[in-house]
Amino acid sequence: MIGVTLQSNENIDRALKRFKKKYERSGILREFKKRTAYTKPSVENRLIRTKAARRYRFHNEHN
Repeated sequence: MIGVTLQSNENIDRALKRFKKKYERSGILREFKKRTAYTKPSVENRLIRTKAARRYRFHNEHN
């Protein structure tokens, strides 16, 4: 469970911003979407290969 404690004299908007950042970094929403939507193993493997190829191309272009 993600929680944020309010510090003394802290604006509620600032605390909410910290909470949102923690929530995003924890990957809860990503995990939820991954578990709710089924992707076929062949599609998943294709995505992994295309991401790897993109990383490879990017790395070789910038070196």
